[in-house]
Amino acid sequence: MVQWPHIKHIPARKKKHDKQFPYAKPSLHLNFIHYPHPTQIKKKKGPAMPVEVTPVDVVLQGPVSEEELAAINEHLSSLSPYEVLQWGIGHLPALYQTTAFGLTGLVGIDMLSKMTSTPPPLIFLDTLYHFQETLDLVEQVRKRYGIDIAVYKPDACENVEQFEARYGEKLWEMSEEVYDYVVKVEPAQRAYQELGVRSIITGRRASQGGARSTLQPLEIDATGLFKLNPFTSWSFGQIKAYVDEHNVPRNALLDQGYRSVGDWHSTQKSGDGDAGERAGRWKGRNKTECGLHKDYFKMKLAAKKKQREEELQFRDEARAMGSPIDTPISDGVYVSA
Repeated sequence: MVQWPHIKHIPARKKKHDKQFPYAKPSLHLNFIHYPHPTQIKKKKGPAMPVEVTPVDVVLQGPVSEEELAAINEHLSSLSPYEVLQWGIGHLPALYQTTAFGLTGLVGIDMLSKMTSTPPPLIFLDTLYHFQETLDLVEQVRKRYGIDIAVYKPDACENVEQFEARYGEKLWEMSEEVYDYVVKVEPAQRAYQELGVRSIITGRRASQGGARSTLQPLEIDATGLFKLNPFTSWSFGQIKAYVDEHNVPRNALLDQGYRSVGDWHSTQKSGDGDAGERAGRWKGRNKTECGLHKDYFKMKLAAKKKQREEELQFRDEARAMGSPIDTPISDGVYVSA
């Protein structure tokens, strides 16, 4: 050991630690006491500080207030569609994706397939009047992504023949309200009840215009269903760029002059000068939605009212022709309770 000439080496004496510094240890070389740095002293753990939990952080279960919904939407509005989908998977109960296999819905399917090995199952409403190209696309998506697709059709109808035997031909011309309820609204509600759905992902975007122009990332409808709209801020150009970059399957009709594809009887090719991303849908009619995202209870009431008016008119005509109908007026010719 080095002996410093100006320091007298004295072996360290064994003595009790200083009561004021209980963590001090005697030196092995010089008769000095070394005290640890404060950061080296282990502190006793006290009670954890309370952490503020916001609506953004919890899994949504029960009713959500307007203030809580506003806070969630403020947060989601700052995220990318991919991040909104991630949030939805972690925070929304019994989550499914409803889709008619439009471009935006297909982008959602592709993103979710890259995000998780168990993406939310799909719900497809088969109106029985889809283009064959749409039905072919359904099978392409099923094979490409290996995802479950629950298909729901109008109640008690497997094909057009059964549908028209029950409701008559061209129901969409006789009563749009009843048609929309029968082929879209009622099958969707039946799907939600049978599958236990509490939240859905939609492909709606604000740039599509109409009622969608004020769309928020998260909505809660009249039935309490959570509706997540991850692409509300994206433009059609952003959607198409993603489709092209990731080689996402698409409806063959989009390469034949169609901008938006629905039922064959209400979809036309968009012509020169047609404006809007949904040009060609319900052309010549003051209509922008099929009813699926309208108030369920109002849609049901309107459909029943229309059904009753038509039945009364039919009975009046039969009575005028000398063939009165004596059976009671039905309460559910078109609309199930």
